[in-house]
Amino acid sequence: MKFSFYKSLKFLFAASIAVVLLSACAKKSTDQTLRIATAANMQFAMKPLAADFEARTGIATDLVISSSGKLTAQIKEGAPYGVFISADTAYPQAVYQAGFALDKPKIYAYGKLVLWSYSANETPALSALVNDSIQHIALANPQTAPYGSAAVSVLKNSNIYEQVKDKLVYGESIAQTNQFITSGAAEMGFTALAVVKSESQNNKGNYLIIDENLYDAIAQAAVVIKRKNGNPEAAQAFYTYLFLPEAQKILKDFGYSVDE
Repeated sequence: MKFSFYKSLKFLFAASIAVVLLSACAKKSTDQTLRIATAANMQFAMKPLAADFEARTGIATDLVISSSGKLTAQIKEGAPYGVFISADTAYPQAVYQAGFALDKPKIYAYGKLVLWSYSANETPALSALVNDSIQHIALANPQTAPYGSAAVSVLKNSNIYEQVKDKLVYGESIAQTNQFITSGAAEMGFTALAVVKSESQNNKGNYLIIDENLYDAIAQAAVVIKRKNGNPEAAQAFYTYLFLPEAQKILKDFGYSVDE
């Protein structure tokens, strides 16, 4: 069954690419740029994914990075995105239910949460967060960023939320949360495993992979945006590519789990 599934995906991908290339002659080059609304935890993994996709298809991509919640609001306001790569399933489901997606969300990967310190002298541990030496703990806004919501669950399920809640500093997304951590504004913070495994941050500081029993699985889903204009063929081609073994391998290299 697995072989047939991947074979079917490859066929659909090839068919999508053929349609895109045939229609390219009738479109201006500016129309061929595929804008991908990308959750901040995915920004590092999306760079090689986009590069590989461009190399295979010749379709240029433009990544727009923000929290899943903010991207959802922008999509509902008519932002010119072709694909929405979310950090959860709830936001793309909301986009679909509001009539802005072609189909229901599909899970492309499962994210993992880490506790990260940029200082080589700090050993990240949940028990250390209550220490007086830790004055600031960074996390993404739990109202708009799924990784922030997961971090709050970890603190509550570890029975230390009340002890540390006054230390919490919120970034509008994982990207801003990372800035708090890397600048030293926060001694420790919660971020995505994909961030600390990225080329730019690899071997920087120390991190702890959080026990996945302490938070709900971070199932990350994608949808193709329904638009009157733009290039729907290119959007569908990237969406199809995201689930191919080549793309799934890149996701696994960044620490994501994928359905085998």
